[in-house]
Amino acid sequence: MPYVYTRKVQFYETDAMGVVHHSNYIRWFEEARVGFMEDMGFGYDRLNDLGVDIAVTGVNCEYLSMTRFGQTVTVRARLAVLSHARMTVRYAVSDAASGALRVTGETRHGFLSREANRPVALKKAVPELYALFAGKLEPDE
Repeated sequence: MPYVYTRKVQFYETDAMGVVHHSNYIRWFEEARVGFMEDMGFGYDRLNDLGVDIAVTGVNCEYLSMTRFGQTVTVRARLAVLSHARMTVRYAVSDAASGALRVTGETRHGFLSREANRPVALKKAVPELYALFAGKLEPDE
């Protein structure tokens, strides 16, 4: 079951027509991803304290319909791919009132050792988080 993050669109996130600027969806993906980790009981700050970063290696976003100032959206995030050193999170942003799908997308990530500044196997570096992620994995069908 995907993690669901709800937020209200702020005025500063819109353009002169009151439509959400496309770059904000990427920020909302991050907000949902961070919330997903907090909901699992292993926040991003805790991972940073252990010397591991989750670097974004790629982003895709498909814009389907407009979101406007004052609307409330839900961002559904699910872990679709997990390996020892990488993961992919997929997202669906919908209007909370109507359910209309606004955006779909994904972020791809690599796990990095902050000290060595190189890829790290999460399963070895932080086995507790790897197990939590593995329990939340929802691969594509």
